[in-house]
Amino acid sequence: MFQNANLITLLDGIPHAVVVVDTNLDVSRMNHLAEALTGRSNGEASGIHADYILRSSLHPFNSYFEPVFGEKQTVVHEGNILDRNRKIVPIRFTISRIESHKGRQLGAMVVLEDLTLAPYLQESLARPDTFDGIVSLNPRMQDVGEQISVFAATDASVLIEGETGTGKGYVAEKIHQASKRSSYPFIKVNCGALPEQLLESELFGHVRGAFPGADHNKPGMFRLADRGTIFFTEVGDLPVTLQIKLLTVLDDGEFFAIGSTRKVAMTARIIAATSMDLKGMVREGLFREDLYYRLNVLRLDIPPLRERSEDVPLLVDYFLSSFSPGELTPRIDRSTMDILKEFTYPGNVRELRNILEHAITLSHGDTIKTEHLPEYLLHGSEAERYASIWRSSGDAHGRNAAEGSRNKDMKWDDVEKEMIIEALRKSRGKRSEAAKMLGWARSTLYRKLKYHEL
Repeated sequence: MFQNANLITLLDGIPHAVVVVDTNLDVSRMNHLAEALTGRSNGEASGIHADYILRSSLHPFNSYFEPVFGEKQTVVHEGNILDRNRKIVPIRFTISRIESHKGRQLGAMVVLEDLTLAPYLQESLARPDTFDGIVSLNPRMQDVGEQISVFAATDASVLIEGETGTGKGYVAEKIHQASKRSSYPFIKVNCGALPEQLLESELFGHVRGAFPGADHNKPGMFRLADRGTIFFTEVGDLPVTLQIKLLTVLDDGEFFAIGSTRKVAMTARIIAATSMDLKGMVREGLFREDLYYRLNVLRLDIPPLRERSEDVPLLVDYFLSSFSPGELTPRIDRSTMDILKEFTYPGNVRELRNILEHAITLSHGDTIKTEHLPEYLLHGSEAERYASIWRSSGDAHGRNAAEGSRNKDMKWDDVEKEMIIEALRKSRGKRSEAAKMLGWARSTLYRKLKYHEL
C-alpha cells in the first residue's frame, strides 16, 4: 500500500517531515525528512505502529486520529517529539485523511512541521544578511538571530538587555512567533507607562466590586496571554511591590485577581526587556535580586547601532524598501550615505528608521539627498548636532546647557555629560526631576549615569 512512485516523489517534495499510516496507524511510508528526523529508514519503520516511530507527546495517540477517520476532519495539534539524537523538538502535527478515488478510507498523512525552523525560513534564505528577520552583518547581531530559534524551543524566561531603540521588542516577538506558542497571544506590558495601582489591575485583573469603580470583571494581561507570551518592556520600572507579586507568580505558577479568592493558573511564558543596568539596580536595592535571577534564565544582549556601523547601509536599504512596497526604491546619494554612516544614533535603529521616513517624505523623487535629512544631522560636529536636538526640545534648562557647550572641539559624550550634571544640579540631585528636564525617561537617565560614571 502507498508504494506508488508518483506518491513517493510527491512526499519527498514536501518541505516537512511526512509519515503516511494505514487504518491501523502502522507506518506505510515516510519521506526523507521524516527518516532524518526520526533516525529510522522506511524499511525499519514500515509496519510498525506510528506511535513507536514518532515518540511524540500525542497521548493517547489513537485519539488524535478519531476525528480524521470518523468525521473526515483535518487535525492540527502542537506538541513535540524525540528526534534521532534524543532531543526534544517542538512540532506542529497536521493529520489528514487519505481516501481512494472512490472515497474508501486508506489511512492518514501526518505532516510534522519543525517549529524551531519554520518561522521566517524563506526570508532568511532569501537574504544572506538576514538572521530570523534581523538584518545584520555584525557577528554579535548574527548571534542574536541564531539564538532566537534556540530560545523559542523552550519555555524558560528570557531577559533582553539593550539601549532604547535597539529592537528589544522586535526580538521578543520573534522569539514568540518561532515558538510553539505562536498561535496564542503575544501581550505587551509597558511597566513604566501606568501608575502602580492601575498596573496591578492591568496585570492580574479584578473582580466586580474589588474597589470603587470596579463595576465588572476584568481578566488582566496574565489571563489574556493564556498559553501565549507576556512581554514586560522596561521591567526595571516595575514598582517593588509588583516585583514581589511577579516573583510569586513565577514561583507558584498561579495568581489571584484583585478582590478574588480563587487562584488562576499562569500559563504564559515570560519575556522581559530593559535598557537599565538591572545588576546595578540590584546592588542599589532598586530591583529584587531573586526576581532578577528568575527573569535572567536566558539572556540576550543587543548591541547599540554605533557598535555595528557596518549594518547602517543594510538597514537603510531594508527600511527604504519597506517604505516603498511595490514601487521603485529611492536611492541615496554618496554624501548623504556618508552622513548616515558617521552618525552615532543615540536612538539606535528606531532613530535611523525615523530619519529615513523623514527623508523619503521630503524627497518627492527617486533620490534622497543631504537636504532631505533632518536638520540636526547636517551640523559639522556631534556637539552641534546634539545642541540642535536640545534646542528643538524647547526646554530652557537644556537650551542653556547646550548653548554653553557649543565648542566644536567637544565630543558628543562631553556635551551630554555636561547637560546631565547641569540638570542634576538644578534638580538638587533628584533623578526623576532631572530626567524630566532632559526630556528623557527615568530609565534613560539611569543608563546614561552609568555610562558617564556619574
